Amino acid sequence: MHDTTRSGTPDMQASILHHLHYTVGKDAGHATVYDWRMALSHAIRDRIVDVWFSSTNRAYAAGAKRVYYLSMEFLIGRLLEDGLVNLRMLDAACEALDRFGLDPVAVIADEPDAALGNGGLGRLAACFLESMSSLGVPAHGYGIRYEHGLFQQRIVEGRQAELPETWLQEPHAWEFERPETRYRIGFGGQARDGAWEPGEAVIAAAYDTPVVGWNGVWANTLRLWSARSVRGFDLDSFNRGDFVGAAAPEETARTISRVLYPNDTTDIGKELRLKQEYFFTAASLSDILRRFEAEHGDLAKLPAKVAIQLNDTHPAIAGPELVRLLHDERGMGFEEAVATARATLGYTNHTLLPEALERWSEGLFGRLLPRHLELIDRIDQAHRAAYPGSSVRIHDAGTVNMGELSFVMAHKVNGVSALHTELMKKSVFAELNRLHPDRIVSQTNGVTPRRWLLSCNPRLAGLITARIGEGWVADLERLSELESHVDDPTFLESYAEAKQANKVDLANWIGARHGIALDPAMMFDVQIKRLHEYKRQHLNILEAVALWQAMRADPKADWTPRVKIFAGKAAPGYFFAKDIIRLINDVAEVVNADPLTRERLKVVFLPNYNVSLAERLIPASDLSEQISTAGKEASGTGNMKFALNGAPTIGTLDGANVEIREHVGAENFFLFGMTAEEAEARRKLPGHAQRAIAADPRLAAAIEAVRAGVFSPEEPGRYAHVADNIANHDYFLVASDFTDYWRAQREVDAVYRDRDAWTRMAAFNTVRSGWFSSDRTIRGYLKDIWGAAPLI
Repeated sequence: MHDTTRSGTPDMQASILHHLHYTVGKDAGHATVYDWRMALSHAIRDRIVDVWFSSTNRAYAAGAKRVYYLSMEFLIGRLLEDGLVNLRMLDAACEALDRFGLDPVAVIADEPDAALGNGGLGRLAACFLESMSSLGVPAHGYGIRYEHGLFQQRIVEGRQAELPETWLQEPHAWEFERPETRYRIGFGGQARDGAWEPGEAVIAAAYDTPVVGWNGVWANTLRLWSARSVRGFDLDSFNRGDFVGAAAPEETARTISRVLYPNDTTDIGKELRLKQEYFFTAASLSDILRRFEAEHGDLAKLPAKVAIQLNDTHPAIAGPELVRLLHDERGMGFEEAVATARATLGYTNHTLLPEALERWSEGLFGRLLPRHLELIDRIDQAHRAAYPGSSVRIHDAGTVNMGELSFVMAHKVNGVSALHTELMKKSVFAELNRLHPDRIVSQTNGVTPRRWLLSCNPRLAGLITARIGEGWVADLERLSELESHVDDPTFLESYAEAKQANKVDLANWIGARHGIALDPAMMFDVQIKRLHEYKRQHLNILEAVALWQAMRADPKADWTPRVKIFAGKAAPGYFFAKDIIRLINDVAEVVNADPLTRERLKVVFLPNYNVSLAERLIPASDLSEQISTAGKEASGTGNMKFALNGAPTIGTLDGANVEIREHVGAENFFLFGMTAEEAEARRKLPGHAQRAIAADPRLAAAIEAVRAGVFSPEEPGRYAHVADNIANHDYFLVASDFTDYWRAQREVDAVYRDRDAWTRMAAFNTVRSGWFSSDRTIRGYLKDIWGAAPLI
């Protein structure tokens, strides 16, 4: 699969040794795994840089329209293997390392994940960047260079413990600092006569990472901003003996780019969050305008040459900031500046949860961004004047509404699945959709097949290539050519062998890393995503409790052995979600030690979920848990990765689950639960949870076990509030959906016992998942939103 035509092994060996000596400063006899990994990374980076420069020059020569993707998160994972695969040098690199007496797997795995995101938002952004490079679309990603990411998760006595990520304690081999590209970003101060005089400022310093696409034909740029002090080190304070004060300006400035999503349960946390959002958005817009003016000059051409996409509401300040840059600083008339900004900006909505559409208090917003508040009021007034009688308010009742601002200042607003888009029209943006009926469009998410099949699952990728050739890597919909092979017993046998080998690898890794022995013959039932009530990890663990109780009550029954695997982080201030993590671990401690059931049921929580862990888990998974409350998940991309890698879904009709079920076939999907409309109606019925509990003895017994302290005997009341939440405040309908979830899980058990039927179902999930490629998604954005085109 990975040919070596671009660089043979001898050339690769020479490149690695060159960088080991002259970049890392080591000789082969004293080099560590880290040294070899850095040498290999620089050898590969050299080749990517050549592609990068060529791509940039071609974009300038063509005068092409550029796409700029603004996102608070870019979960790019490890870049070494990504580069090796897309340059098609993996075989050459592995052979070279082998000749040096090294374990290629250990060297490549030595790279830490870049701590630049948390969940699906960041993984989507990373897939989009890779797809734009694979398609040859001139593009930049813009974000923040977080020193410590979200946090490193450890589990201590069952509880989530948060430690700083340390990925930048060692040099990041893939980035280039750009000292010549720095912008002064202001905060506070006063707005007078259409001008802003900030009271404080920091410097945004640029760091560039090239992102290479498939076949090494094109590379784009991920530019990340790091906050620096305007003043730097205060020598006068130092000489007066105030050593802490001397460093304070730099430390204060760096706070902005230290941590992803600072805890915003405090006022100071909210202020930092807003500063972060303005910091990276303002720096990015200044950079975009600098590049545009140097190349084109005429600001009237901005929408024709620039497409800026806002990934969620985090960069929503882009609307008024772009107006400020055009109107205040460049003299464009206000109405023209608003029209120009709107024609340039697109907004991707990722949530139907009203609380997730950011809202800032007027006091905080006006104190930090006084001129922007004035501009927002003008934008708001102009919109209301254009649509008399509308109740839409961007600034209202002491609150600045960033969802409404994003919508009003974008020429297109897209949902990320068909269902999400339709629900968005009917719920969070119902009136805005009525006022602007052509503005909302749908762009169902996708994932890059290079990372999420070719790279992470080489066994399955090799089987696919052996049957239909390698064209599927660049055109994932060619997987449909495998339809006829699903009835071939030899193909199914090879498919099952690939899955089983992946499961053995995962079981060995979990045993070695976490000391938990797993039988690869058990069903690997996996739910990996951030912890949130709407994602319903508590429904999953409640079903595990009920299953454990049923097994104990009838130990001689023909139970299907399964291990329930969880992974994901809870926000530091989200205490209920953190209690769910603790409950999962407490249930695991009891269930895994039970001699009556432990050979047929185990529960595992794997700490510090990240891209690299996902790459281990997804190829080895038998069952994909996509069990969010219908109407709450915008899309999901994990669901696509699981299906692509042959894990049938148990799920609700929520987000992209709807489209996955349509594509893979209803017979290859385990459906349960209420629809979004039924869920909305159920919430309105008083006592709906109590009635559901009373109607299902299994559910009642499972909740009672949680309430009574069966899994926390040293503290019997530990989970009483969890039980009470389900029984009395069940907004996310855990109780109402439990009975049907149990039914679907027993259907899963029955099919899994028929190994041929299960393998066929899994194979159909792979074969029919070709539509869920981020390449297809990007082509949709190009056509429907950006008005741009590839250059290859």
